[in-house]
Amino acid sequence: MLEFLPQGEYWISRFILQRALGAIYLIAYLVALNQFRPLVGENGLLPATRLIRNSTFWETPSLFHWHYSDRFFGVVAWTGVLLSLVALTGLSDFGPIWLSMTIWFLLWALYLSIVNVGRTFYGFGWESILLEAGFYAIFLGPAGVATPIIVIFLFRWLLFRVEFGAGLIKMRGDRCWKELTCMNYHHETQPLPNPLSRFFHHMPESFHKFETFSNHLVQLVIVWGLFAPQPIASIAAILIILTQSYLIISGNYAWLNLLTLILAFSAFSDPVITQYTGLSLSETATSPLWLEILVVLLGLLVIYLSIDPIRNMISSHQRMNFSFNPYHLVNTYGAFGTVTKKRYEIILEGTTDQSIDDDTQWKPYEFKGKPGDPHRLPPQIAPYHLRLDWQMWFAAMSSYHAHPWFLRLVGKLLDNDQQTVKLLKENPFEDKAPTYIRALLYHYEYSSPVEKKETGRWWRRSFQKEYLNPVNRESLNRFGL
Repeated sequence: MLEFLPQGEYWISRFILQRALGAIYLIAYLVALNQFRPLVGENGLLPATRLIRNSTFWETPSLFHWHYSDRFFGVVAWTGVLLSLVALTGLSDFGPIWLSMTIWFLLWALYLSIVNVGRTFYGFGWESILLEAGFYAIFLGPAGVATPIIVIFLFRWLLFRVEFGAGLIKMRGDRCWKELTCMNYHHETQPLPNPLSRFFHHMPESFHKFETFSNHLVQLVIVWGLFAPQPIASIAAILIILTQSYLIISGNYAWLNLLTLILAFSAFSDPVITQYTGLSLSETATSPLWLEILVVLLGLLVIYLSIDPIRNMISSHQRMNFSFNPYHLVNTYGAFGTVTKKRYEIILEGTTDQSIDDDTQWKPYEFKGKPGDPHRLPPQIAPYHLRLDWQMWFAAMSSYHAHPWFLRLVGKLLDNDQQTVKLLKENPFEDKAPTYIRALLYHYEYSSPVEKKETGRWWRRSFQKEYLNPVNRESLNRFGL
């Protein structure tokens, strides 16, 4: 054993990290099973096969470079689900060290294969956070051996970059963060509001200033406490957990906040936890020399890979949610450097009429998460991730020309494609495919408390313009769609 590697003080932290990461992996693989094929499958909105043909394995490491089919993807995703259950239940601990490491390696490698060919629909920062955390989990080892403290600190370093990067991008981005006014808008304009978002939006401005100031305090100041001695590190972690919990109850951000909250448990040492819980821990065996050597090499690799993220954080041109390598290791993070002040929504509508006139009857498509019907309560989605709903939020900020998948989505709806329709909450054309589809752009605002009481509407909306003129299958065929 390498005597300079202290171990054994983070058994509980490792237990929580591994079980919780197993749960997040499970969610991620289930999301992939439900959404990957209609989004980026063989006949998806942005087929992964096009990226695979135009890139090499070393540019986008993925099993799918050797073979892609929707059926093979299903094998990969279902394997990920089963391995996630093994990790979540702790079955990975009942075996030799190499078996535990192999399970965690496969979880990482299979999900990397999905993310790297997922294109626009997998371009979210929390994919990289999960991959980076999942890679470190390979080296935590099973419950029967001492916890490598180097790996624990790598989790803290990841958490620091998530929080501090987010704090820096805010201070360098929208002026409203410095003026403490961003939260006046954010609860209303965030991608997918949840049932409580409207409640928080209508809080007084003093509350919004407190929200913003607290966010800055935790992300820019308190986060440094993660590297301080105990109990300071644990106190910093508690404050991070509290702020992430608040974000969870006020919005839908997939597994971003839950995963960040989970990473904070790397700051709790066994003595701190047992002091306040009365838990007693069984002794663990010392790690074998080969594992300790791997852990040291991992630490050195992370130090080397941290050069670019550190440069990015101190740069005045900080990049947000960027991976410096195709393995998504030691990335740079940050979110909502700019806050939109108005909420716009694209409402897709179809008709079975053979010609369009003033009497045409249009029926709207309702999405699972994004606002549509003003009377509908915004749902709680997170930690599940609705990828198409998120992209619709981005699309509403610009022309559909900037989003190549949009017209393909319209084409799929004209064909009543069953895989695509399953991504939506309701299909108003179950019996007969629509002949025309159009897209309208609306400005959405939360209804006032009085208006909500009188009308039952969660939103009020005003028409802005036609986002896409009525199109039929013939007109889309001219575009090769």
